[in-house]
Amino acid sequence: MDYEDMTVAQLKDLLRDAGLPVSGKKAELIVRLQEAEDAPAEAEEVEEMDVEEDDFESDDFFEDDWDDLHTARQKPVLDDTTKAALATRAAQKKKTPAFRRQEWFRYKRLSHTGWKKPRGDDSSQRKNRKYRSALVRVGHGKIAAARGLHPSGFEEILVQKSGDLEGLDPETQAVRIATTVGNRKRATIHDRADDLGLRVLNRRRIARKGDLR
Repeated sequence: MDYEDMTVAQLKDLLRDAGLPVSGKKAELIVRLQEAEDAPAEAEEVEEMDVEEDDFESDDFFEDDWDDLHTARQKPVLDDTTKAALATRAAQKKKTPAFRRQEWFRYKRLSHTGWKKPRGDDSSQRKNRKYRSALVRVGHGKIAAARGLHPSGFEEILVQKSGDLEGLDPETQAVRIATTVGNRKRATIHDRADDLGLRVLNRRRIARKGDLR
């Protein structure tokens, strides 16, 4: 079977069917599947756990534990050029000053807001006087090759329904759910993203009760 032509989601489905871990990059998934094919067909005998029947009501007493197991998040497949661009952008950010809104030190409500161009004929910040915050100017922009990319290297795709996930590449693109999406649609997006092997950047824990299950 040619695993190179398959997507990450398809490879993970094969790994789940074989009972193998699904974490790692695409190359690691392929190696894991190839090793499973080369392994002997005879399965190793597993020692049965000594569990008394009275301790558990049913045989599926491990179901809740399996649901809470941590699964490694999908990582992007980046070329050397993109990796170098991300490293350059990180170095540029360290040298970028903190842009503060005018009078941010005087009013608490302004200290939590973003940048806004200073105005006013007597504005000390607009006139760039001493001891004032830095101004946003040409030259503070970051490298264009990494512009718009998530710090992990993914290209962020804003989605509002599960249908928006179709056609996305799990190796280079990640999902960010819009803030206006409710828990019902969000749960559906989570499930569909897991099926396609897509990473949700702003995933949140949802208490699935009633018809949300």
